[in-house]
Amino acid sequence: MTELKKFIKDNQIEAGFILSAVGSLTQYTIRFANQENGSQATGHFEVVSLTGLLSTNGNHAHLSVSDSTGRTIGGHLLEGNLVYTTLEVVIGEELDHSYHRETDPTFGYKELVVKKKNK
Repeated sequence: MTELKKFIKDNQIEAGFILSAVGSLTQYTIRFANQENGSQATGHFEVVSLTGLLSTNGNHAHLSVSDSTGRTIGGHLLEGNLVYTTLEVVIGEELDHSYHRETDPTFGYKELVVKKKNK
């Protein structure tokens, strides 16, 4: 997540999305559904899925990894994931809109708001 945030900031991407990701990790750091804190494990893991929306105005991504037995685990991508050999991530960008995260008054979570850019 640290490198994704840096890439998004350096390239001023306002409406990005992860198209594809393949690679491996020696440490994953994710937050499971309905949990307040993240979970971490070390070992050798294959990235089987990385998906999400990326923006200079906020990000939301999920990661799934499998271990050497094929056991798969996934959750909300946090900072603290360590790449083993490589992690190839393809990012697309929608140029006519920008993604924002605004607090939903009903639940208090920052939710996606898509805004059309003025040309």
